[in-house]
Amino acid sequence: MSLTHIGHHIHGNSVEGNSGRLQDVFNPATGTVSAQVALAGVDEVSLAVQSAQAAFPGWSAMPPIRRARLMNRFLALLNDNKDALARAITLEHGKVFTDAQGEVERGIDIVEFACGMPQLLKGDYTEQVSTGIDNWTLRQPLGVVAGVTPFNFPVMVPMWMFPVAIAAGNTFVLKPSPTDPTPSLMMADLMKQAGFPDGVFNVVQGDKVAVDALLEHPDVQAISFVGSTPIANYIYEVGARHGKRVQALGGAKNHMLVMPDADLNKAADALMGAAYGSAGERCMAISVATLVGDVGDRLIPMLVERLQTLKVKNGLEPDAEMGPIVSAAAHQRITNYIASGVEEGASLLVDGRDLTVPGFESGFFMGGTLFDHVRADMTIYLEEIFGPVLACVRVKDFNEGLELINAHEFGNGVSLFTQDGNTAREFSRRVQVGMVGVNVPIPVPMAWHGFGGWKRSLFGDMHAYGEEGVRFYTKQKSVMQRWPESIAKGAEFTMPVAK
Repeated sequence: MSLTHIGHHIHGNSVEGNSGRLQDVFNPATGTVSAQVALAGVDEVSLAVQSAQAAFPGWSAMPPIRRARLMNRFLALLNDNKDALARAITLEHGKVFTDAQGEVERGIDIVEFACGMPQLLKGDYTEQVSTGIDNWTLRQPLGVVAGVTPFNFPVMVPMWMFPVAIAAGNTFVLKPSPTDPTPSLMMADLMKQAGFPDGVFNVVQGDKVAVDALLEHPDVQAISFVGSTPIANYIYEVGARHGKRVQALGGAKNHMLVMPDADLNKAADALMGAAYGSAGERCMAISVATLVGDVGDRLIPMLVERLQTLKVKNGLEPDAEMGPIVSAAAHQRITNYIASGVEEGASLLVDGRDLTVPGFESGFFMGGTLFDHVRADMTIYLEEIFGPVLACVRVKDFNEGLELINAHEFGNGVSLFTQDGNTAREFSRRVQVGMVGVNVPIPVPMAWHGFGGWKRSLFGDMHAYGEEGVRFYTKQKSVMQRWPESIAKGAEFTMPVAK
């Protein structure tokens, strides 16, 4: 049986590519190869950038309201096709269909935000800043910008980037993960159906070769990235060295601090969803439960009980709560982390390594895993596992828990469960993390607020989407103007001042 060939989308057309390099695309539930994706070389990347560069003058000159109208058409098409996009995510990523639907919906939120770009691009104006002189500021697009996105959110994370960038007047080159490449081409097709000019949105599939080509290309003005911290650091350094604006979101080790006064039933439910939803393959997943006082003795048995009934199935089954791991390599990596936790002395209460799903014996399935008595010097505490593994750390009081969280190298997301308002206020004020939830396990901000962590979870100055995203994809220009009638005669050799 011949496999489906997945290529690129350049200048409004499907492009096979000529690099000769292919990568298998798997259905994680069955463990079988479903397609092969072309991996772009320098030539394909150059074609995509050339297309975007050619489209930029006309696109950036289009009035923002007309760009917003096209974005509105794209929004309508997304709503019409959101289940098809969700199904494509499940087939190549493995997450359950309902979770994939939620991912698409959160991406749609950003498109809705981008439809308001005419308002977001408004500048400031001051009349008569000096005698006969008016001053105003405006925001203008950068040019060709690029996005490098991860496997875990093949629709939502690209939509953190390209709708805002394009509505602001830039043209865009997307380099998605080759692990689940189909949704990117589906979005490109919807953009074309909406009427966007050829070259405004391009997709090049690929690996490090394509990423480096984008980083080094002189016509790419900015790079947005979401992925692991080592790669985020690399992209930040290389992009800056080539004179590009860089926004690189890295890894995480998100804690949930559970106070003794918390509603433990709600805390247990929150930990189950936040630790094991999407098989833990979220940058906002809770991977450390920080349990204060006697909370561990009361909460951990509740987690063990809930894990016994966790429905791990093919993600297309309507009652599935957790699907497979994305790939065999990821499955092995997570397995190794669990083994290291045992070797370093953590108590393994629930072991998900040997789970088999009937009828899907070759799939990349794993059950939820739970550790207790994890210490801050253990590998499973220090490193991002990116799988369905929850590490429980016991602390004596609030201050010890807060210090533990603040000492970690990552600062992406964090959550506190309590019924005390002062504790919540102190935690929100003092915790050194970019996104904070109080009785909210996964505090992903809405489209108009922006997404981003602190410390080694973000490289660059600006968060993704929201008004921060608008600032990232535009540059400010200040204009001072006066007319001949107000110009004094003779040269002026002193610093201009208001007069």
